[in-house]
Amino acid sequence: MTDLTKVPDYVPGHGLLKGKRVVITAAAGTGIGFAAAKKCIEEGAIVFISDIHEGRLQKAQDALESDTGQRPDYAICNVTVQDDVDNLISAAGKALGGIDVVINNAGLGGTADLVDMTDDQWMVVLDVTLNGCFRINRAAMQYMKDAYNSNGSGGVIVNNASVLGWRAQKGQAHYAAAKAGVMALTRCAGVEGATFGVRVNAVAPSLALHPFLHKVTSKELLAELEAKEAYGRGSEVWEQANVMVFLASDYSSYMTGEVISTSSQRA
Repeated sequence: MTDLTKVPDYVPGHGLLKGKRVVITAAAGTGIGFAAAKKCIEEGAIVFISDIHEGRLQKAQDALESDTGQRPDYAICNVTVQDDVDNLISAAGKALGGIDVVINNAGLGGTADLVDMTDDQWMVVLDVTLNGCFRINRAAMQYMKDAYNSNGSGGVIVNNASVLGWRAQKGQAHYAAAKAGVMALTRCAGVEGATFGVRVNAVAPSLALHPFLHKVTSKELLAELEAKEAYGRGSEVWEQANVMVFLASDYSSYMTGEVISTSSQRA
């Protein structure tokens, strides 16, 4: 009998992003952002990475160079600071000679029951996860609109939402509200961007396992969440990155304003 919990083999690159210039936020560490950077390089892209942690960015550079042979340029970016966001897009555009794709991965979670949640707990999650997404989308769309007007190139934005934008989970009111906002923003941005050649879509992961998640989540809760998945396991971060690559590629050319549930169960 097939073991459904067995992780499938890693999928090698197929040149889906050959020659594409890709910017990825929150790409340091071991999460989805780093996996997306690695996968994009394997698919033929030239990558520019950002994060708020310079030391972790430099480690990400080292790891990507070791794994792929490409050492991406980077810019430090706090997505709650508009100047940082503007600098990121400007620096990436100069380093890459243009921007074809932005993968917006920055977000912040936490656990707090609504009756005990402080304004600060609510606002910090909303500011990073939703407002940060807005700032990155706005700056990227402005850049891509100018490119479309000058040479007709347009571009693609891929946002990272969450199935909690649809589902209810105790202690996640702030995060769920922020991710639901990311979904709504994606739908509206996709419709607006279509008029100047920019596609905007999002993935909505259920459970993506990485070392940092294990540090901030109890074994008991992770086991409970994994048991709810159809395959009895959380996804690997590269499985989420695979879908991001699809949305960034020309294979999804007719899709905009869509949110894909990257989950092994119903949204």
